[in-house]
Amino acid sequence: MKKRDLTKKGNIILFPDLDQRYLERGLEAVQNKNFQEAVSCFEKAIEINPDNSEIKTGLVLSYYELGMLQESKKMAKSMLEEGQGDYLQVLDLYMMILVQLHEYEEIATTIEVLLEDKHIPAGKIEHFSKLLDFSRKMAALSGTMEEEYAVEDFGESGLDLASIQDQNEMLLLAAKLEKANVRQYIDEVKEYIGNPQANPFFQSMLLNILKEQEYEQQVLVRKMDREMSVVPKTLEDVRLQEQTVEIIAILKEKLEHQNPVLLENIVALLERHFFLLYPFTLDGKSSGSWAAAYHSIVQDYYGMHDEMGEDISELYHVSASEIETAKAIIASLEEISYPNM
Repeated sequence: MKKRDLTKKGNIILFPDLDQRYLERGLEAVQNKNFQEAVSCFEKAIEINPDNSEIKTGLVLSYYELGMLQESKKMAKSMLEEGQGDYLQVLDLYMMILVQLHEYEEIATTIEVLLEDKHIPAGKIEHFSKLLDFSRKMAALSGTMEEEYAVEDFGESGLDLASIQDQNEMLLLAAKLEKANVRQYIDEVKEYIGNPQANPFFQSMLLNILKEQEYEQQVLVRKMDREMSVVPKTLEDVRLQEQTVEIIAILKEKLEHQNPVLLENIVALLERHFFLLYPFTLDGKSSGSWAAAYHSIVQDYYGMHDEMGEDISELYHVSASEIETAKAIIASLEEISYPNM
């Protein structure tokens, strides 16, 4: 039998299958959510074997999880162009990265080409068609925003927040305020945030702008029959609120490996509701009860029942009545009008 030669790189002799050892260590680090370690292992592996698609896929995912979106995008795009790895898996990752980067024109262009060349399987056409429609809409909205920034100022009349009812106008105005010094309109902004009849989603947008611009004065928030006084600069990010983190952690424990698609949809709904409530949170139930209720209600939306072979109340160790009460509260949040994004 022919003896396998050791690979020599520079002055370093590499042992056989060293790339595979780094790959295995990287995959183990991904399983343990240690993405920094995963990147280190995958990068060492790819130096040895630059054409291994499994290593590259691991890097794309790990870069993404660490927020290294440009690096992740570059590698995913290269893999697609060179036909490396599981094409649909890499394509899904690439689309996910572009959404995070808000590169909607690139998403639309990519999907249009794939549909035209019939590179998308029949079972995935509806999914990508919906993503195409969404991306076209967001790209058009972004273009409108850029035009508005270029030609329009708020003028002497101020923001006139109370008169804005159209949801797209709310989005446009919030985007413009992010680039302005909101303090010159602070009285009107505070009045709107403190108006219990105002749109709660728009109130959250304005409050978030004050937080990002480090506004340090007290602001009274009134929404959905609740009120509290806050200092925007000291507010936690809506996604980092203790209750948000706890509920998502419980959901991940139950669903991350069993049904990641369901988990993604639940988290999206949960984050939307927490932004709507911001700076308030869900009252009266344990985090486990809220997790179970969100699981149940999204499962209902998609017509999925007992997929995991276990009753939800047993899975989360909460009573069925607790879940139903929490679901009623969630349903009431769903009745509130959201910006049409």
